[in-house]
Amino acid sequence: MQRIFKPPAPLPTDMLALSVFLAGSIEMGQAEDWQSLVVSGLADLDVAILNPRREAWDATWAQSIHNPQFREQVEWELAAQERATVIAMYFAPATKAPITLLELGLFARSGKLLVCCPDGYWRKGNVEVVCARYGIPVFATLEELLAALGQRLKLN
Repeated sequence: MQRIFKPPAPLPTDMLALSVFLAGSIEMGQAEDWQSLVVSGLADLDVAILNPRREAWDATWAQSIHNPQFREQVEWELAAQERATVIAMYFAPATKAPITLLELGLFARSGKLLVCCPDGYWRKGNVEVVCARYGIPVFATLEELLAALGQRLKLN
């Protein structure tokens, strides 16, 4: 049975053997809710989905370590990525996604990443070079990413 976790809810202490963190473009208003597509596509799997798309995000929050809500969000995301079996990463062409680029660097050597970087993403070349260097699979469409993600989870 699929379970979905979003911040600020605590990460499960009884994490399923399989879990996926949905890293990628959010930039409210610019990125489609691609996370919902992935959740639907994995509905038949016994997997924990760690989705950072917070229901009650407030864009006026100061992005500072001294802001408890902001810090809680960032720490939740980092802990979730560290605990996840797989990190599915999507770079939406209409976004800059600087945090996703940061996360790509943080987890490039983890062996957990599957990346979707369609044509039109402003730093596609950088993403491709990093992924090639560290053997990270790169997909051109969300559908391809979803298929690879399902295969990876079924093999674990």
